[in-house]
Amino acid sequence: MPERIVLYTAKICPYAQRVEIALQEAKAPHIQYQIDLQNKPEWYAPKVNPASKVPAIAYGGPDVPPDQPSPESVKLAESLILVEFVADLFPHSAILPTDPVRRAKARFFVDGVSTKWVPKWHSFLQGKTSVDDLYEAVEYLQGLLPEQGYAVGEYSLADIAITPFLARARVALLNDLGGYPAGEGPRVLEALTSGSGRFARFGKYFSDLLARESFKATFDEAYITERYKTRFADLRK
Repeated sequence: MPERIVLYTAKICPYAQRVEIALQEAKAPHIQYQIDLQNKPEWYAPKVNPASKVPAIAYGGPDVPPDQPSPESVKLAESLILVEFVADLFPHSAILPTDPVRRAKARFFVDGVSTKWVPKWHSFLQGKTSVDDLYEAVEYLQGLLPEQGYAVGEYSLADIAITPFLARARVALLNDLGGYPAGEGPRVLEALTSGSGRFARFGKYFSDLLARESFKATFDEAYITERYKTRFADLRK
């Protein structure tokens, strides 16, 4: 039976949400502790994650308050490593496909998220590149999708990896927040989510991901929206 799990997370962080989704999918008992990324506790880096980032997990050890982590618990970090750790602890979750080919395809899709979508989305959000660069990343990922279902058919690590980033992109585009030309956000969102036209398959996939209960249980849209308005409203000035 898995031991005690304490997840150190932050609502704003897409990487941390990956692990929250995985724990929800696994129906894993755990404790969450929110870290203020603008004012991190002094104990966090020396006692939990020397990199001072979220997410991190304290696994096992005695039942102590999360803000008093025990040296007897094992400290683990990095979102994709933690998602696979949860998958190993709770194999019934099917986060990692049992079939070797599908597992490899899931990891290949994750690589595309990390090397194509994430950097091109952030560049577009900051107004540093055109929407065509973003669309190249979308076309690449769309080309990896099967005709139906999730990234490799059944829901998996691949889908957990991208969902938090698509959700935050939706918030930014819907509210037209970013350094790209004013008014472009809603148009790009329509192109990515309408389920028709150039990105019809990606749009259906986008919709399916955000309809997943594990996502809805771990995403505070009102909070993200307010934080994004503060963070990105001045990029066009």
